Amino acid sequence: MYEGLKKTGEILACAGCGHIYESEEQIPYKYSNTVDVFDKGDLPGKIEIFEEGENRKICRYCNNYIVNPFTQWCSVHKEEVAATDTCDRFETRPEPMGDDIPAGP
Repeated sequence: MYEGLKKTGEILACAGCGHIYESEEQIPYKYSNTVDVFDKGDLPGKIEIFEEGENRKICRYCNNYIVNPFTQWCSVHKEEVAATDTCDRFETRPEPMGDDIPAGP
């Protein structure tokens, strides 16, 4: 409950019908038991979508991929790209060395 922008209290009301409950214990669905339909045996095994290193050959990891706040750009094809695009001219971006990182302003 609010008066203007100041919170003055709380009420427990049903979102469906608007019935106001006096306490949380009166809410019939709050503490209801759930039926266990599945167990841990029903969980799938580890799902692997890519082979080792396969997802590393996308534009996001290419040396020619340029990002700025307005677009993502390929300096080879001179066109806008998405981070998940691929092409046959992929060049692995060198890993940054601790000393090679330029200092900020």
